[in-house]
Amino acid sequence: MNIRFGFDLVLDFPARTPLVLLLHTRPEVASYVHKSQEIQTDPAVALAPFIDSYGNFATRAVAPAGRLRLSLESVCGVSGEPDPIQPDARQHTVDTLPPDALRFLASSRFCESERLLDLAWSRFGQTRPGWDRVQAVCDYVYHHLRFDYSQARPTRTAFEAWDEGVGVCRDFAHLAIALCRCLNLPARYATGYLGDIGVPPDPQPMDFSAWFEVYLGGQWHVFDACHNARRIGRIVMARGRDAVDCAFLTSFGPHFLRKFNVITEAVAPVEDHRKAVAATA
Repeated sequence: MNIRFGFDLVLDFPARTPLVLLLHTRPEVASYVHKSQEIQTDPAVALAPFIDSYGNFATRAVAPAGRLRLSLESVCGVSGEPDPIQPDARQHTVDTLPPDALRFLASSRFCESERLLDLAWSRFGQTRPGWDRVQAVCDYVYHHLRFDYSQARPTRTAFEAWDEGVGVCRDFAHLAIALCRCLNLPARYATGYLGDIGVPPDPQPMDFSAWFEVYLGGQWHVFDACHNARRIGRIVMARGRDAVDCAFLTSFGPHFLRKFNVITEAVAPVEDHRKAVAATA
């Protein structure tokens, strides 16, 4: 299956402003992308790519004072299968975890696990360690939080989401991550494209999506506390401790978002497009 993905963003800057962008797919996704992921800017702005400390494809830029448009459109191949399930994936003891996983046990800006420790162990301490325990966390977060775009707040933490009982996809992910870390399960934040493929269309405008991944049985596994279902067609843009590490735009100065359009939709395979073009030539 091929997925057309991209964005069209328009921002206003009161003054010349340095930026860091996370608007490409992760480097390991590159071999599945069939078209260039060159970011178009209007007016023209110099872009300096680099790989950040979490392995994300990042870009530095300096926005001029005034209006700046950022856009991209590409096509990525995906399996067309739902997120894989591995119910027997075991939980590692902390002393046997690989060093790179240890940082995903610690509290972070939006996942203050120390405030949820008693809740986590009282509610999930008797669950089967491993996949079942993570799924129990997903079930709890899915039913405890109410999804509401109108209640979105960029400063809401995992504890605040739990306390308020409301949030958007990033809040569902943050709360699930924080609870998993309380239970000594390495959990990391992931963001990217997730269209309405294989599910009823959502009337809300398309947005970047957030989910999380947990280290079990020697590898990272996808979980989604917001939808609490195995979905088709995830395209990963960034991974990190929480939304701070995965922000699509970090602005070192004030800015105002004027337009925000995200594209994620299934399309015919590239070969089918070539055949169609050949047939009309």
